[in-house]
Amino acid sequence: MIIKENLQYAILGKFSYGWPEIQELRTLIPKQCDLKGECNIGLLRNRYVLIRASLMEDYVNLLSKPVFYITHKWWSYPMRTLKWDPLFDPEEETTTAIA
Repeated sequence: MIIKENLQYAILGKFSYGWPEIQELRTLIPKQCDLKGECNIGLLRNRYVLIRASLMEDYVNLLSKPVFYITHKWWSYPMRTLKWDPLFDPEEETTTAIA
């Protein structure tokens, strides 16, 4: 199912202090996170976006930094990235950390 749904390189982006509209995020995230391949970005609820990268390089890049700052209209929105998990619940705070 993970491969069929294109989730093998899925990342969660968490915005704690607001975020731009999803249409803007779809253009801002690939540019500002320096993604090389294509990616699909969808809005989940409670401040989360699902980023489905097409390249392993982009997957590693997104998980390698503790936070990305997405700049839009003179404002910078911090986005933490987390490894996607099939049991992810947006209502619960994640306890998983990348080491």
